[in-house]
Amino acid sequence: QQGQHNHCLHMRFYGSAMPWPHIQGAFRQELIVESWQVHPVAETVTDGEAAMAEPLSVALHAVRRAGPLLGKRVLVTGCGPIGALIVLAARHAGASEIVVTDITDQTLARARTVGADVTINMATQPELLDAYKADKGTVDVLFEASGNAQALRAAFEVLKPRGIIAQVGTGGEISLPLNVLVAKEFELRGCFRFHEEFGWAVDLMNRGILDVKPLISHSLPYTEFAQAFELAADRHQSMKVQLTFA
Repeated sequence: QQGQHNHCLHMRFYGSAMPWPHIQGAFRQELIVESWQVHPVAETVTDGEAAMAEPLSVALHAVRRAGPLLGKRVLVTGCGPIGALIVLAARHAGASEIVVTDITDQTLARARTVGADVTINMATQPELLDAYKADKGTVDVLFEASGNAQALRAAFEVLKPRGIIAQVGTGGEISLPLNVLVAKEFELRGCFRFHEEFGWAVDLMNRGILDVKPLISHSLPYTEFAQAFELAADRHQSMKVQLTFA
């Protein structure tokens, strides 16, 4: 009733495991949906790109929760599909510098194709992040997309006082250096799902403003679904793996 559909008390959507019994997914030839759930896709947008509207919506919601990014230095920790799409959305929102950390070179390379200025492999060159520690930190906004406690602690050292933490990744229960959060007066903002951002995502792709194609690493026919799932599980090879039905 307050427009916060992502906090609905009786949330239902295709493929949801929240209620019991679980809700069936959309792996079928025909679906019945409400008219307000349908968004027209331009002829210039492929089915593969259109399928990126859902994760792009998550990224847009995170950027919205973080507040104005114009002229800000942004750090994105964790560069799977959501992290990479946050890079794309943050660049569109006017971030002046985008730094990305991850532990695989393949994902970092794709981050550069969608707007990352600096990429750091924390498995091989973690010391490169030290350049942002000066004067209690020089990063304005952190998008934490890994759900990893170690990544979050490292980011705390480079986030400037009164910096914004947009927590997107979930990794179960993790411990926080609460004394640092209090002393540097960080603002910790949770980012959960989306609503109207879905329509925005489709519109931005329809108008060619956001290009998600570089993040689609593999497209396989549905008959090769087993190989597709294996690829999707290997972050050293893939970013976003899709099945095609044409």
